[in-house]
Amino acid sequence: MSAPVLAAADEVVELMLEVPQGQVISYDLAALCSALDITDPTRIAVETDGTRRAIVTIYPSNPLEQMPPPSPQDMLMDRHGRIVMGRYHNGRPARRRLFDPRTGSAQRALVFGTTGAGKSRVVQYTLACEKRNRIVSWYGDLKGGQSAPEAEDHVDWYATSQEEVILMLRAAVAVAEARQRRYKALGRNAFILNDPDPLISVRVDEANRLLEKGSPYRDEGTRLVKELGRTGRSVGVGAELDAQASHLEELGGSDTLRAMLKEGEVTLLRWSSSMMRQLVADGLLPATSQLMPIPKTLRPRTLRSQFDPDPDDDEDDGPGTHGMGYLLSGPHPTALMRHWRIGSIAPTPGLDPEILTLYGPGEPARLETASQEAAGEAYAARHDPAAMAALCQTLWLDTQQAAVIPIEGGAASGRSTPRRPRLEDRLLAVLAAAENPMTAEDILDAVNADGGRPVRIGSIRNCLGGLADAGEVLRTERGRYAPAR
Repeated sequence: MSAPVLAAADEVVELMLEVPQGQVISYDLAALCSALDITDPTRIAVETDGTRRAIVTIYPSNPLEQMPPPSPQDMLMDRHGRIVMGRYHNGRPARRRLFDPRTGSAQRALVFGTTGAGKSRVVQYTLACEKRNRIVSWYGDLKGGQSAPEAEDHVDWYATSQEEVILMLRAAVAVAEARQRRYKALGRNAFILNDPDPLISVRVDEANRLLEKGSPYRDEGTRLVKELGRTGRSVGVGAELDAQASHLEELGGSDTLRAMLKEGEVTLLRWSSSMMRQLVADGLLPATSQLMPIPKTLRPRTLRSQFDPDPDDDEDDGPGTHGMGYLLSGPHPTALMRHWRIGSIAPTPGLDPEILTLYGPGEPARLETASQEAAGEAYAARHDPAAMAALCQTLWLDTQQAAVIPIEGGAASGRSTPRRPRLEDRLLAVLAAAENPMTAEDILDAVNADGGRPVRIGSIRNCLGGLADAGEVLRTERGRYAPAR
């Protein structure tokens, strides 16, 4: 392996490394630091091309230790639909795409990070950028609203429970389907930004709580995200999952969902070693890729003899590394970067004034009038706590009713078994009795007239989607449904 020094200026040294043809380059960070006589590994940045070459840059101190806040210009989409998220270690801008004007495609995105890695601040910044770019933001914060409380008045829809997020995802899929029908009537096969509709971004924060095993809404949530990924991309409805998950299995466990996310914008903040292995195994990183680990702090490790004086009790842990990460879907996936400093450095007793300033004045962009009927009563109730609570209660009861019912012998037998949800039975009975295919609205009226428990259009649409995926009903191009024969 050769290591000629190609540049040395301002105490920054860059080494170009190459292994012989037929070998694949890899490195051990500790061994590399030892060979270069560097005691602080945070001064080194390593990038590889995944095959034979690497660039090793040695800095006098960590170049990402201090980050400024973003400028208003950083937050505006460029002609390629990108915003500036922060800087790479070499000072160059690190960009992420919100929209692809070349193809008219809304983006699918995934942000991974362990606790304290800075995920919530990244989400806040992205939401603020969406507001400034007049993107309609639907945001579900499954930490009960604690992850990004400043966002509440600056997004079109702010959800804080699993039930609200399911209602939001149902509405997003319905909007995407309504846009499909409208665009087909216009003879259009792609989305054009703001002509006539705005871009929509549907984001679920702490998504692992919704999609992990044991969640009551895992199956439906996974199906809705998959459907949104299939339908929304070409009609201007994007989707993002932000998670502390250690494996994609915690995000629905679906091959389709994984494939969808592999093609999206993927940001990896500080991670565990098991996460790194699983990202490679799941194909989000090439098998030959290698990323430098991100420590929890930038304070170098020092050895202390028992004969040394005791350290000062006021000695801190050194600067943190929150916001450092890798833009895996960008042009430099193995280049360490750091997001802008977002918000106040010290915790604030209430809403962070710096973050509120980041969102800027004015109302957020709203869903177009033409799609509000499709979004349904949940969208209409999004700012009405009492109405939303009633919808969530109905959803919860429907979920419990559909889960497990007693079999013969009842409680005395101590036995129970899952069966098809009653709503599915009612819906299939309506379709079987119909002479012609029916719209979702027609089915709703018929189901509500059968003497059973009243249901809402969102439940009907979701049930139809599940039955269509299972091959039990057929969906025609005109949005009508019939039983599979």
